[in-house]
Amino acid sequence: MSTATQPLQQHADLLVVGSTVITPNGAETADIASRDGRIVAIGSLRHRWTAKSTIEAQGLHVLPGVIDSQVHFREPGLTHKEDLEAGTRGAVLGGVTAVFEMPNTNPLTLWQADLQAKLDAAKDRSWCDYAFYIGGSGVNAGQLERLETLPGCAGVKVFMGSSFGDLLADNDTVLRRILRHGRRRLAVHAEDEARLRERKSIVEASGDVCQHPQWRDVESALLATKRIVAMAEEAGRRLHVLHVSTAEELRYLALHKRRVTVEVTPHHLTLTAPECYQRLGSLAQMNPPVRQQRHQVALWQAIREGIVDVIGSDHAPHTLAEKAQPYPQSPSGMTGVQTLLPVMLDHVHAGRLSLRRLVDLTSAGPARVFGIEGKGRIAVGYDADLTLVDLAAQRTIENRWIASRSGWTPYHGKTITGWPIHTVVRGQAVVRDEQLVGSPSGQAIEFLETPEGPSAPC
Repeated sequence: MSTATQPLQQHADLLVVGSTVITPNGAETADIASRDGRIVAIGSLRHRWTAKSTIEAQGLHVLPGVIDSQVHFREPGLTHKEDLEAGTRGAVLGGVTAVFEMPNTNPLTLWQADLQAKLDAAKDRSWCDYAFYIGGSGVNAGQLERLETLPGCAGVKVFMGSSFGDLLADNDTVLRRILRHGRRRLAVHAEDEARLRERKSIVEASGDVCQHPQWRDVESALLATKRIVAMAEEAGRRLHVLHVSTAEELRYLALHKRRVTVEVTPHHLTLTAPECYQRLGSLAQMNPPVRQQRHQVALWQAIREGIVDVIGSDHAPHTLAEKAQPYPQSPSGMTGVQTLLPVMLDHVHAGRLSLRRLVDLTSAGPARVFGIEGKGRIAVGYDADLTLVDLAAQRTIENRWIASRSGWTPYHGKTITGWPIHTVVRGQAVVRDEQLVGSPSGQAIEFLETPEGPSAPC
């Protein structure tokens, strides 16, 4: 007489048990096992698996690791504002497991050596996974097809306005050269530089930060967006329009979604003019600016209609001393990577979007838009990047919580509902019970459109 064979007990590096997991199937009560940095099992695992480490996650929701595809970590050259260690530390404290960093550093990220310097600086100092944009410019346009395929490169970023030196690309001839030299999706900051220069006298005369949306007006955004979309269509190039802020742009972009993807930011979804400028002064100053409520209403409508693909923070810190300069000498930018998820969870609590839609905007969406390998969903075989949140937790955001070297947030004093509790990057818990643990072990993100591995040919 034979007896049924009992299944052998299996072993994981990390076991997350007792949670509600947001999978491609929706919300499921399940456990998650990870080994060697990847998810190896999902289901009822507690009694069939052992693990080196276990997270008891009753009452929590497990989201695919949040991907912030627009941050400015200021290293090298501007590390008094921010650096890679502090920026990524803030990221994981806020539930973010991967970031794309922007090229407007000093020196600018224009060449292979610049990219490699950032990759070297991030190694053993980054708490989350990372990739870096190459800046698209007249000086490197002919080389972009090669540069965009380098390991660790998030793609090419173009500044049509609000930049400086070799990073400003406001000339049609230069823009067409950039669009022709490459195949990956091109990310663009769309403001019309000529109109911005013409209108700067408006704010110089007033010195009033409340005039910021009048200087960088709707037309400056719409002109640039229409221009780059038309040129991208001529070139057959995919486009990603960053931090869209106007109702007019969204109406236009809704007609061009076949090749164009759209990012919006938490600050444009949360703050409104003129109240934010009256209350915060230049701490609310961003490019493109926070605008009147009608634009915010349009952003939320675009999220509901599926026009928006990605939410990025546009984390762009400056010191309080720099922000205290008289407007318009005060620089534009605010912290955001650490508050992206808490602020958006509060919007979920308020009923402005579902948790599943938030996951699409912050995990699945970035993975889909940028062709990220092994990230963006909770599925067997994918990286074990997990963001564990308490949807009912109430917290008050305070400056002292912010890890950024700049040390402040425009949301100081804001009480919200929904908070990240644990953060797991490639199977390693880097935040437990809201506290940093372990050591930085982030790695370069891999993309479907670039050669694999750090030693891939250039």
